[in-house]
Amino acid sequence: MMAAPLKTIVKDYTRYLQAFQLFLERSSEHQCMREFIQKILPEILSSIGNGKDTINVLGVGSGAGEMDLDMLHQLRLKHPDAKVDNEVVEPSGDMLHRYKELVSKTPDLDHITFRFNKMTSSEFEENWKQRNTDKKMDFIHLIQMLYYVKHPEATIEFFRSLLNKDGKLLIIVVAGDSGWAPLGMYHEEICDNDLSQCITTDHIQEFLDTRGIPYSKYRLPTELDITECFTPGDEQGELLLDFITEVEDFSKNVSPELRAGVVQLLKQPECSREENGRIMLDTSLEAIIFGA
Repeated sequence: MMAAPLKTIVKDYTRYLQAFQLFLERSSEHQCMREFIQKILPEILSSIGNGKDTINVLGVGSGAGEMDLDMLHQLRLKHPDAKVDNEVVEPSGDMLHRYKELVSKTPDLDHITFRFNKMTSSEFEENWKQRNTDKKMDFIHLIQMLYYVKHPEATIEFFRSLLNKDGKLLIIVVAGDSGWAPLGMYHEEICDNDLSQCITTDHIQEFLDTRGIPYSKYRLPTELDITECFTPGDEQGELLLDFITEVEDFSKNVSPELRAGVVQLLKQPECSREENGRIMLDTSLEAIIFGA
């Protein structure tokens, strides 16, 4: 008798949100992204728009909008006289609600028109084709979302096709040499075959290199405190294991041997380091930026 397939945690939104919030508390990811947005991204944003009155921006998988508004602020500093048409794609109604609340509480956004699309990336692609529009984007960002599409290369090609000639596409995903990457050895056992959960910047670079598309790459070094993952039954540790493996109730739903293998791997030098008795998983990201 075959074992029932594992459920991905992203399909249990309540637990996923709990795990994601814990991840944010234990991780330096958002702080590192903000540094990238404030220090590196402005120069890139200065090269788009080409003096246009309105700059078109598209965010896919924008979540609750914190990073979007940070980027829009930097865009305003570089193009103070331009209006912004900001299209948002996010499948979670709860996240879109939070995004709208954040917009309502944030001053000086009168120059921005927001269009919210409660849909997945693939649904948006179909929706866009039905619009039959020749609208082009000046800046598109896909931050930590390519894990959740079935065909990342086709997704990249579609969004790149929406760029203006001087437009820029920003992708942020896990670095190919991060502590997440070795978990790929368990891909067959734990990953949802309808998603690309194990994608890293190595895959994206290979795709771009094959097509001769020039790009810039920036490292975003981040870490996640996973110490409690090594205490069986610890509530926070189990929640983090769910997030790391993206398997709902990981410890309950996999074999003891598989759980032991994953936990042992997380403690290896290629994944993590120990500091003051804490185990820190290398969750480094990379940002890749390219044009049309």
